[in-house]
Amino acid sequence: MSGSSEPQRCLVVGESLVDIVVPPDGQPTLAPGGSPLNVAVGLARLGVDTELVTEIGDDMHAELLTVHLEASQVGLAEDAVVDGRRTNTATARLDKQGAASYSFDLGWELAPRSLPPGFDALHVGSLGATLDPGRGSVVEMAHEAARSGLLVSLDPNARPALTPDRSRVWEELGQLLEVAELVKLSDEDLEFLRPGESVESVAHELLRGPTALVVVTAGGRGALAVSRDGQAELPSPAVDVVDTVGAGDSFMAALIATALETGLDDLDEPRLRGYLSAAHTAAAVTVSRRGADPPWRSELPPDWPTDR
Repeated sequence: MSGSSEPQRCLVVGESLVDIVVPPDGQPTLAPGGSPLNVAVGLARLGVDTELVTEIGDDMHAELLTVHLEASQVGLAEDAVVDGRRTNTATARLDKQGAASYSFDLGWELAPRSLPPGFDALHVGSLGATLDPGRGSVVEMAHEAARSGLLVSLDPNARPALTPDRSRVWEELGQLLEVAELVKLSDEDLEFLRPGESVESVAHELLRGPTALVVVTAGGRGALAVSRDGQAELPSPAVDVVDTVGAGDSFMAALIATALETGLDDLDEPRLRGYLSAAHTAAAVTVSRRGADPPWRSELPPDWPTDR
């Protein structure tokens, strides 16, 4: 896939949540969340025309999500609000360093559907890619997207509390890795899914298929990007961290936006460093403020993303 100066469109498929954020001290707060929703918001704010295929209940939490998506200029699939359903929730408990641990109350029942026309990319991941029965619909859409020449990206964002069988999760993710050109994992994902294996060995295994770029994040320590043409590692920029909620999703959105603008060809070390720099810059804004609040394009340097 080559880069383009034309406006790009991305379809994001996956769960939406209301995050109940519990700080070490103080009262819990409610905030929009869910990794796919956060990625969709991040993409739209970066200037990518974005639509979200998801499931939202018709209860008191629904308005919080729909208002947030509209304010961030994310289109919402027509059937996203499901009558009689309870909106999914996730409780994020923050430690004194601002790191989050999660517990969930959710379901995922996405019905089979065809890929809508007019998109350049499809992003999938998190619980939407691993939780039955909706997972099957996500896999079918990803394969249809690949057949249609769309950029397919994947962020497993594994949640062992909900999908504890690592072998089964990795096997099922394989159906998406068969078609994903861009894959991001965290070091925690790898620790759960491929314990005892090196980042480089897993990355090179993934690159044997259609995947052109594998990025592995390690929180505040930085990230590693690996392609068939090289690899690069870049530390995270110094920033005063408020919390880490949504940081990985902001990083993922920046990777997709960069891929749509600059392409996935000739990914040598300088270009890989450019990808990591662009993603770090976006995520640094997110961790500097409360909650999953990714940056708008206007908040980033005028030449963002620079990849050379």
